[in-house]
Amino acid sequence: MKSLFSKSLSRGKWIVTVATIVTSAAIFGILFYEGSKKAVALTLDGEQKEIRTHANTIQDILEELDVSNRSEDYLYPSGDTKVSNNMKIVWEPAKQVDVTVGDQNKKVWTTADTVKDLLSEQDIELGEHDEIQPDVSEKIDGNTKVKIDTAFALSLVDGGKKKKVWSTSTTVADFLKQQGITLKKTDRVEPELDTVIGEKDVVNVVRVEKVTDVVEEATDFTVVSKKDADLENGQEKVVQEGKKGKKEKKFEIVKENGKEVSRKLISEKTVKESQDKIVSVGTKKLVAQVSRGKSTTAAKPVSTSTKEEPSGGKEFYVSSTAYTASCNGCSGHTASGMNLKANPNAKVIAVDPSVIPLGTKVYVEGYGYAVAADTGGAIKGNKIDVFYSDHADAYRWGRKTVKVKILD
Repeated sequence: MKSLFSKSLSRGKWIVTVATIVTSAAIFGILFYEGSKKAVALTLDGEQKEIRTHANTIQDILEELDVSNRSEDYLYPSGDTKVSNNMKIVWEPAKQVDVTVGDQNKKVWTTADTVKDLLSEQDIELGEHDEIQPDVSEKIDGNTKVKIDTAFALSLVDGGKKKKVWSTSTTVADFLKQQGITLKKTDRVEPELDTVIGEKDVVNVVRVEKVTDVVEEATDFTVVSKKDADLENGQEKVVQEGKKGKKEKKFEIVKENGKEVSRKLISEKTVKESQDKIVSVGTKKLVAQVSRGKSTTAAKPVSTSTKEEPSGGKEFYVSSTAYTASCNGCSGHTASGMNLKANPNAKVIAVDPSVIPLGTKVYVEGYGYAVAADTGGAIKGNKIDVFYSDHADAYRWGRKTVKVKILD
């Protein structure tokens, strides 16, 4: 009985010993396994964590953590780098961004933090006058869309003043808004507001204004002639002096860039009436009381020794000219037969015989005593032609109105 009990106790000790050895080995193994792991500091998409791992490479660590690493992602060090104790690993997933530059569009993968970093990464240069959305300081996420409108040079003419400006591709209306230009209702723009502008175009803003101008103008008076039987034929007498009137005119003036381009009369009124000039014109005819004589021979020259105007006699006014006897085609003989070339000092006038009969003795103002001894094709009515032997004297006489007195 005692022997059996001893054997049982001995077997129990052996089992306990074996169990202790196995447990110790397991614990030692676990401690050794854990102790052999390497400590790694990870920054994954901005989140920091520390792990211990038996992974051989960085790519193995990412696979252990179920992190899908794309070629566009940022990973430092690279995925094939061997893992070492206390290693620091940074991984940033790439984001797909829609980038439009002018009329060109593309999608890019980037790990840039801001729009500015993206431009630098993609070697995109932003011009001074270019427009970009969103702002370069904006953070980038998976929904970011970057749009760059490249600026170009063009000319702006505003009110006649020209300058060079920069703009992006847009309509004329948007361009004027960008430039801070306000249009009035009357202003005109070339080209039309909905036209899309481009490089080297010219946008012309014509400043149009309408103004009213009031001017006063003088109006001429009318000359009214009235027949007067008490005045001798050919005489005139001013009964009433004429006076000019005044008229007010209102114009609508259109100016473009300060210069008048059109003027339209919109109203007119008389401010002051004009006064007619009234002139009496003589119609009284005189009958010459003269003796023609019985002889039909040439009239003798009249003495010119007396230069003073004679008293008495009928008088009236005539239009006078002068002539000579030595003109081309002239015979030198008067209608009454006098030889003027032989009598260069004769005082003779040519007349219309129906007004002054041939042979009538007369006194002509400025010429002196003379005889009506000649006629002429142009001498009709109250007209006379005085004779001068010298061309210069005839030219000096010219054409003038003179008084003729019929001598008894």
